[in-house]
Amino acid sequence: MGLFRWSQSRSLWMMHFCTGCGAVEMPPTMTSRYDMERFGIIPMATPRQADILLITGYLTVKTLKRVVRSYEQMADPKYVIGFGSCTINGGMYWDSYNTVKQLDLYIPVDLYIAGCMPRPDSIIDAFVKLREMIAKGEANGWKRYRENLEWYRANQAKVFNVEKWSAIEP
Repeated sequence: MGLFRWSQSRSLWMMHFCTGCGAVEMPPTMTSRYDMERFGIIPMATPRQADILLITGYLTVKTLKRVVRSYEQMADPKYVIGFGSCTINGGMYWDSYNTVKQLDLYIPVDLYIAGCMPRPDSIIDAFVKLREMIAKGEANGWKRYRENLEWYRANQAKVFNVEKWSAIEP
């Protein structure tokens, strides 16, 4: 199992879900100066191809629905990185009625990158940390989500102001 997790941590495909100003730090992370591909992190276009969901910027209730839907379309194992202060506590939009203040109440977050806006070297550091967590078997948010699905669904339904929420409709 150790070899499997190690090899899995060396080839991670990322879907970047940008909801605000966080997108400005991603292009430098992908280009030659920081070169995230040297760590096996490659951007993908769809959630079905991705292992990592990198969420940048503030989240509104409407956007959170798309985030949850994208997360649930990803195959297990899957990992979530919250990028910037907005995903932790709402950032500079903390007092807005429509801003989601704490992402990990709605989907499991394996790792947060603090700051407003985190620099590309912080993003690379987070990718390296996530790789280490995967290799050690510590990045298991996807298991927590499955085990506590009712709790996550109740939190999602509450913020979406519906009686019952199912991200992927049958």
